[in-house]
Amino acid sequence: MRIAVPLSGGQVSQHFGHSDQFLFVDTDPEQRLILGKNIENAPAHVPGLIPKWLIEHGVDIVIALGLGARARDVLSASSVEVLTGVPGREPDALISDFLNDKLESGSNICDRAGHGCNH
Repeated sequence: MRIAVPLSGGQVSQHFGHSDQFLFVDTDPEQRLILGKNIENAPAHVPGLIPKWLIEHGVDIVIALGLGARARDVLSASSVEVLTGVPGREPDALISDFLNDKLESGSNICDRAGHGCNH
């Protein structure tokens, strides 16, 4: 299973579409193991481009603070699971919590009034 986490400045990004980089983590969820990790620079912020790029990278799950409706729709249409509203913690801690069934998701910050996530 491949997990993607949007990053800005090495931390989980507040704005999925404006992320500097993405952390890709290959895992064995049954064994709760991390098989490999790499960070790649995000493509340009063009509506719909980042979700398609993640799909091309074989992502199964996106873990983010917030994600706009268009990005959610593109990912969901390709059977990519989206977990939003995660606590703003270190990316490695989020992955560990996910693998150990301890990751708590909450409200998508992009769904909050006035936030401005429209991609």
